Amino acid sequence: MGVEADTQSTGSMRLKQEISLLHGVCLIVGNMIGSGIFVSPKGVLLYTGSFGLSLVVWAIGGVFSVFGALCYAELGTTIRKSGASYAYILESFGGFLAFIRLWTSLMIVEPACQAVIALTFSTYLVQPFYPTCHAPYVAVRLIAAAIIGLLTSVNCMKVKWGAILQVVSTVAKVLALIVIIVAGMIRLAQGNTQHFEDSFKDSKLNPGDMALALYAALYSYSGWDTLNFITEEIKNPERNLPLSIAISMPIVTVIYIMTNIAYYVVMDADTVLSSEAVAVTFANDVLGWARWLIPLSVAISCYGGLNSSIIAASRLFFVGSREGQLPNVLCMIHIKRFTPIPALLFNGGMSLIYLCVKDVFQLINFFSFNYWLFIGLSIGSQIYLRVKRPEMYRPVKLSLFFPVVYCLCTLFLVIVPLYSDTFNSLVGIGVALSGAPVYWLCIHLPPSSRPAFLGKMLDAVSLGTQKLCLCCVASPDVDLDNIDPDKVQ
Repeated sequence: MGVEADTQSTGSMRLKQEISLLHGVCLIVGNMIGSGIFVSPKGVLLYTGSFGLSLVVWAIGGVFSVFGALCYAELGTTIRKSGASYAYILESFGGFLAFIRLWTSLMIVEPACQAVIALTFSTYLVQPFYPTCHAPYVAVRLIAAAIIGLLTSVNCMKVKWGAILQVVSTVAKVLALIVIIVAGMIRLAQGNTQHFEDSFKDSKLNPGDMALALYAALYSYSGWDTLNFITEEIKNPERNLPLSIAISMPIVTVIYIMTNIAYYVVMDADTVLSSEAVAVTFANDVLGWARWLIPLSVAISCYGGLNSSIIAASRLFFVGSREGQLPNVLCMIHIKRFTPIPALLFNGGMSLIYLCVKDVFQLINFFSFNYWLFIGLSIGSQIYLRVKRPEMYRPVKLSLFFPVVYCLCTLFLVIVPLYSDTFNSLVGIGVALSGAPVYWLCIHLPPSSRPAFLGKMLDAVSLGTQKLCLCCVASPDVDLDNIDPDKVQ
């Protein structure tokens, strides 16, 4: 069912190929550098135990992401459909696994990720007012909830209102990182190297801690698959997709390692681990009167990143509903503003629920299990298609060494935390398994065999949503960015 629907939807229209090599590099760098680099350093150090090993983990995370991005370059030029892992799993393994991937994104990956960004925003906004203690827990959560509510409302009003915000956000995060790196390198040049003496002392080398440290680092590297979500819009994708990856990935890896070195030049391990906002603590120690620039820049960056994530998540659910794998209510749009209000409201509500989790690194561990499970499965589809469909045209063809190594590393990231972080891993497994009965009842069974109450309930929800939100079901070929009122049923 999923494959047929996908074929029909992609055949109904073609997207303009407008993304050049430079634009592709900027998209990847802009999407990768976000809230992660301002929250993950503490998590990486927490699970590695030393500055030296934490820098090694950051480097491993960069190499690991390069391997994944190169594999996605082959997949993206072979299966030229937007949607990244969802499209590749659907093409290779069918509708069931693609639905489970969509289900986990709906229930945990996207909303938990947005909760992390919102908490980072509120922490960096509030922490400067409490320089000698932690920011109040309730205040941080309330501000995080307010920003999720605000941006959900803004996107319900008009999708394109966020365009200027994205430019400001990109400038803000780049400015913050440049200031941190330059200030850190000046301190290093002045001979402040005492924190790097015996830098591997107290390192935690057990596999469980290494896996959790990689979770934290790889959260910062997420975004390398950006272009694969819009493959159909890239000019000459056979050339520009792999080149964009080859150029952008080393840039981001170097920036991240340099940022962490700057942190470690100024702060010792105990200071980093006790800080709720590492960049704020850094700024207080180094920048003097200009220290307000860092929390302000990070907050603006997170604001823009959260806005992008909310838009992307609502689009994913909108497309999943359009493909027949989610209820029709999620592909409804407002009759005048043409925004996917039900998808936005559902996503915002789920994000608010995840704000109840006390520890931000627990949130990262919550969604990382499912995220890496399905990233590994999508890379596994590359090996599967090489064996089952060797005749497929592959403009970019890697050695199987890359996907095999990547899949083995992904297995490490998925299996080892079952022992070292059992509860969070079981939560991830439970969310994924909960999608199986939903798929069987709502998609696998023919309509005549489905429980009568289910259809009545979905119809009632659909009708209530239409009345409450002034929405109607959009036609399958509607483009939310360039909407045509005639395509609204």
